[in-house]
Amino acid sequence: MVLAAADESCDPLVGRFITVDATRLHYLDRGSGTPVVLLHGNGSMIADFVSSGITECTDAGYRVVAFDRPGFGYSERPRGRRWGPFEQARLLLQAFRQLDIERPILVGHSWGTLVALALALEAGGSVAGLVLLSGYYYPVPRGRKAGPASALPFMDDVVRQAVMPFVWRLTAPGAVKRIFAPCDVPERFRRSYSLADALRPSQMRAVEEEAAMLTEAARTLSELYSELNLPVRLLAGSDDRIVATAEHSARLHQELATSTFRVVPDCGHMVHHAAPDEVIEAIMTVDRVRQAATARRSRKTPVRRRWLHIGEASMEGHHAGRHGSGHAHCAAS
Repeated sequence: MVLAAADESCDPLVGRFITVDATRLHYLDRGSGTPVVLLHGNGSMIADFVSSGITECTDAGYRVVAFDRPGFGYSERPRGRRWGPFEQARLLLQAFRQLDIERPILVGHSWGTLVALALALEAGGSVAGLVLLSGYYYPVPRGRKAGPASALPFMDDVVRQAVMPFVWRLTAPGAVKRIFAPCDVPERFRRSYSLADALRPSQMRAVEEEAAMLTEAARTLSELYSELNLPVRLLAGSDDRIVATAEHSARLHQELATSTFRVVPDCGHMVHHAAPDEVIEAIMTVDRVRQAATARRSRKTPVRRRWLHIGEASMEGHHAGRHGSGHAHCAAS
């Protein structure tokens, strides 16, 4: 059941809610046409995509659906459950069915690329293609390893509520600059993106969980990339200071025969802000491949043969008597 959250005229970033597997998910659903699903990175939320401008591809005839992934923005992340890429993918596949999202193009940024890849592996032919931005695809060492969560979750929450919000607010501006560097933080992002929401203790708990599982999640997925057989468009910044472009995007491009790879010059981790038009073009390219594949399948649809009638009997009847039905069937691609 889909529930309206609030009047979008009051806040363009407030969309709707859907409850899937006892988890309340927040999403925006705009436009009509080929569905494009947006999956943000760790610590982010829908507002990141909206402020980048890529949601404006609705003007080109696309239905854009952006989700707050579990634990981020206004979406729940129930405790006591693992929330790795495949768990999130299975949850989203249920949401797709409820929202009538068929064969979407998936756009993932950073940690969201892992969820997009898991979705493609889980759904098979039900995903039209991938546009992957600044992803971390392989278990490459990242320096200091995140420690495990405390054995006392209550104490973790006390620290988050009482102490850490102050520390996070002191460090957040510098962290945002580093994520965008060498580009400046766009004014549109400053206006639209709420650091107060991003620094809520519940969201920071999700940030810590995803940071801790990143390497293992990439290791598990990297063993399955050879199973992918769909169009993939990779974009990454030449000067990404969060994820090494050569070690991840370039390497995945070499592994996937169905991929193309574009390095955006003088750009950091937030490639969708630096080059939104290129991201939209990548979406449109995948859509063209999707349409061509649909046309090929329709041409291969089996056609019932019409046999010539001779006298009172027909060749079809004669053929059926000897060989059964006699209808030729072409295998669907």
